Amino acid sequence: MFDPVIAPSGTLLGLLQRGRGDGTLHALTAPRAEALAALNHCVLRDPRHDWQVENRSLYYARLHLDLDGDLGAIEAHLFDAEDAFDTGESRTGLALAVLGHLASYGRRDALDLLRRYAATGSNWAWALDELALRDDDAGLRALAAPVLARFATDAEGEAELAAVVRDAFEPRPWRLWAEDPREYVSARVRAAHEAGCFDRWQRQMRPSGPRPGWSVRAVFEWAQQGLERGAALHVPAARCLVAVAGPEDRPEILQAARDGDDGARCTALRYLADRDDPDALDLIEGAVATGSTPVVEAAVDAFERMRGAAVVDRARGWARRPDQLGAAAGRVLACRGGAQDSDLVLGALRDAVRGEGPDAPTLWTLVDGAGRLGIACAAPVLRHIYRETASSHLRGRCARALAVTDPAFAVGFAVECLWDCEESTREVAARHAETGDARVVERLRRLAADPAEEDEVQTAVRSRIGPDASAM
Repeated sequence: MFDPVIAPSGTLLGLLQRGRGDGTLHALTAPRAEALAALNHCVLRDPRHDWQVENRSLYYARLHLDLDGDLGAIEAHLFDAEDAFDTGESRTGLALAVLGHLASYGRRDALDLLRRYAATGSNWAWALDELALRDDDAGLRALAAPVLARFATDAEGEAELAAVVRDAFEPRPWRLWAEDPREYVSARVRAAHEAGCFDRWQRQMRPSGPRPGWSVRAVFEWAQQGLERGAALHVPAARCLVAVAGPEDRPEILQAARDGDDGARCTALRYLADRDDPDALDLIEGAVATGSTPVVEAAVDAFERMRGAAVVDRARGWARRPDQLGAAAGRVLACRGGAQDSDLVLGALRDAVRGEGPDAPTLWTLVDGAGRLGIACAAPVLRHIYRETASSHLRGRCARALAVTDPAFAVGFAVECLWDCEESTREVAARHAETGDARVVERLRRLAADPAEEDEVQTAVRSRIGPDASAM
């Protein structure tokens, strides 16, 4: 997927791209045409760096309803000629998901668009999944013929159909079509389902890769072959070593961890770290000093997986190193350190923001650590990350950390978090937002009544507004 261009955090577009609650609040007070233009920009140009873990569709659908927007821009995007050439899910997936939520809120025009696109669009499978959750049986049956027509009736076409049926995310349409009274529909779908099940069984009966009968050397060679093909196999190879290695093989594994081929070295380091071998920490330090990039990355990852007091002690000594191992040591202390490590974790947090910016992957663990250790003086850094990060998941982690480090959270960020795109962030806000603000009371009531809201959020809301709650 392309890397989206994110507008500055102080602009309406930047707020909406990030999925921040303030985006909704600002859009509702901005000129309607400007707000709809920014909203459509987000829906048609997915702003997420990782669409598989970040939520935006419900957030945008709710704002679309609040603005009483029409679907003309989404329709033009879905049925543009480009759809025939750019068939990637990233071009249309977010728009289809927004239509799905709008359909669940009773927007008939959104349902009709999904049906049209499922019949003719390139990303039809996504549209069909949305309809599987929201359309009635009659609407789904009407799509059987156009969907099946996408697949030729020769052997290759039937094989493609079988793979689609086998891997369908939402099986309801296919199950419905398998019982269709039209024989040409039901017979073909049933045959595809049977072929898909047989193919899955065949793959299970033909496993590839190492087996317990292999030697330690064979496992190392397999890992090296994978690395040469561009596939990092040291993690499964290390698991295989558990089955094939005995006490007599330890010298060979230690030697591989010191100076073996990259595949063998990565595998040996992972294996020794997972077993808390007494030599693992020294070997990891040596690998970071002398190893190639794959070896260094494998060594750092292996170190972060280790447990025990010795690992934390070593992390304290490594935390100020200006390399990957120092950064990993900061994350280890964030996860498993004690109150005496607060300064080291705070230093790692500040260094990461200064050196890599508010979207650095290392911040996820460090932000959690600041909250776990209750580092009050980390609140200014956490507020900066909260405002600037493009990751809604990282922003949610900042919200959870601020809830325990920032006394002003309940009357500040917690209020806007009630409108956030991530349900886990809305849950935090529902538990902490100060109900003296009239907007909070009204928003809590709306979330409690919204059938699209997640159960965890509604449970948190009801703990504040239920008959036994004293907050209101």
